[in-house]
Amino acid sequence: MSDADSALGARVLTRFVASPQFEWTDIGTCEIAVYTGGSDPDARSRRRESITAGASVIFDQIGHARHFVIVSSALVYGAWANNPVPLTEDAVLRPDVEFAYARQLAAVEQLADTWRTAQPGRSVTVLRPVIAMAANGTSGLARALAAGMGQRFGEEDPPAQFLHLDDLASAVTLAVERELDGVFNVAPDGFIPADSVRALAGARPRIKLPDRLGEVVGSLRWRFQRGPIPPGLRSYTRSPWLVANDRLRAQGWRPTVTNEQAYVEGTEAKWWTMVTPKRRQEMSLAGMAVGGVLLLVAAYRGARRLRARRR
Repeated sequence: MSDADSALGARVLTRFVASPQFEWTDIGTCEIAVYTGGSDPDARSRRRESITAGASVIFDQIGHARHFVIVSSALVYGAWANNPVPLTEDAVLRPDVEFAYARQLAAVEQLADTWRTAQPGRSVTVLRPVIAMAANGTSGLARALAAGMGQRFGEEDPPAQFLHLDDLASAVTLAVERELDGVFNVAPDGFIPADSVRALAGARPRIKLPDRLGEVVGSLRWRFQRGPIPPGLRSYTRSPWLVANDRLRAQGWRPTVTNEQAYVEGTEAKWWTMVTPKRRQEMSLAGMAVGGVLLLVAAYRGARRLRARRR
């Protein structure tokens, strides 16, 4: 199993250690392999490592395995105005071309299919979870997505889905125990409307703004409140990419945490506690610049009043 120290990996490992059904062995001699590296984009970013490169190493090491479980993401479907609601596993993958994370996951899925067909008797489970969150395991990418959903000015936002990491871990465990073959979406039942997301976030009522002004305000919020946002990620807050969980439920999986509960637990920390030191510095400089402009404007107005009195 890869990335056992990640938030998801630790949960999965705990379940397997408690099960007498499995015995841990070296990755080169294992019969069933699990790859959860794609669920931890923060770690990949720190290592400056692409998900595709990390997965390729795993594929080279599991030649003796008969089954492989890979955690991908529903992000690979892409967020488009013409997406069916909900998306099923048969939908064409159309990730945003600017969003490297989603494109790399789609490439890893292709590598998994190539590995499966290379030898007879092999099977692969591809899990495509929606935004996965927990009190002690929400990634920066998941926080950014959650922060941007239902928050635009002057426009209607799409509904959203939020999955608890414990439910994702149970899906991984089921895929290993039953050696499921194929692609399975992982999501709670239903979704949260945009206005409900705003209510959960404690957002104030929105003011209708002109389109261009709304775009500028939205950009400033992303820039200075939510930290660095990967290119292409904003499209996932503007168009629907809701998924159906029927196929996985048919195999016996059941979500135990609702969309609302997962969102609340995964976003308890306020946005300013998640801002990087570099972003805090930028915000301070921006505040100083705004303050300087306000002082200049005040001085200019004061000088005009003084000249008017003298006249």
